[in-house]
Amino acid sequence: MPNEPTSTSEAAEGGRSRPRRVGIMGGTFDPIHHGHLVAGSEVAHLFHLDEVVFVPTGQPWQKETGKVTPAEHRYLMTVIATAENPQFRVSRIEVDRAGPTYTIDTLREMRDILGPDVELFFITGADALGAILSWRNVDELFELAHFVGCNRPGHRLTDTGLPDGKVSLVEIPALAISSTECRERVRKGEPIWYLVPDGIVRYINKTGLYLDDRVMDGTP
Repeated sequence: MPNEPTSTSEAAEGGRSRPRRVGIMGGTFDPIHHGHLVAGSEVAHLFHLDEVVFVPTGQPWQKETGKVTPAEHRYLMTVIATAENPQFRVSRIEVDRAGPTYTIDTLREMRDILGPDVELFFITGADALGAILSWRNVDELFELAHFVGCNRPGHRLTDTGLPDGKVSLVEIPALAISSTECRERVRKGEPIWYLVPDGIVRYINKTGLYLDDRVMDGTP
């Protein structure tokens, strides 16, 4: 599949080869919005990433299943939103995995796909990073990837209690947008133009996502 991450382990830089750097951006993406895209782009620039792989969650263990839009809709919206950026890819590994989604399983699988020489950077919200010590196999997480916490305006950045050298904090102004706000605006009949990519507006209008609290069929 052309939109999946590549397994090349080295990239040219100034005539020399260096370890390939890949960002893994996990999220519910319900829906994906410009804040997510700006965060991926900014982190790619700051950390000299070769690509950013967006990984929509399948069945997120932190959230009630009935409160989350079916994974296939969220996956397709992520594909639509990232299609214009050649540095972005989308992976189905969590969508296709049975049972609850755990970051440790995703990082292990990405390591197997991309190889041992690739440097992984897991990109997440600073609020989620604050709860990372409760995640499954947390010590192994920090061995598999460097973690980048993207902060929203008005939220205090802190890496207190997290291992030295394993976490970076980045402030992303565009993250003032939230998926919750986008869903609420759709329910109220308010526009979400310029909060999400144009293709996502059209997809939501076509499928009727977020018009009420019912659990939709997972078939787009």
